[in-house]
Amino acid sequence: MNPDSLVQGLSAIGAGLAILAGIGPGISEGMATAAAVSGVARNPEATKKIRSTLLIGCAMTETSALYGLLIAILLIVFGIMA
Repeated sequence: MNPDSLVQGLSAIGAGLAILAGIGPGISEGMATAAAVSGVARNPEATKKIRSTLLIGCAMTETSALYGLLIAILLIVFGIMA
């Protein structure tokens, strides 16, 4: 077995697993948005506070998905170059 093809294959598997890091943030952002909409519906006066907290939370959650995407891209690029 060629070691280069083994590295490329394992890099592709690792990239696929790294992309799975996007599932958690997607689910949690949906749940957070649902809770924010429910909170605004119950208390319209708190819209600004709920919106700002939601945006900060979604931004922090999205970083883990972006890190997973970055790792997947790096594994693919450097796996091919190996």
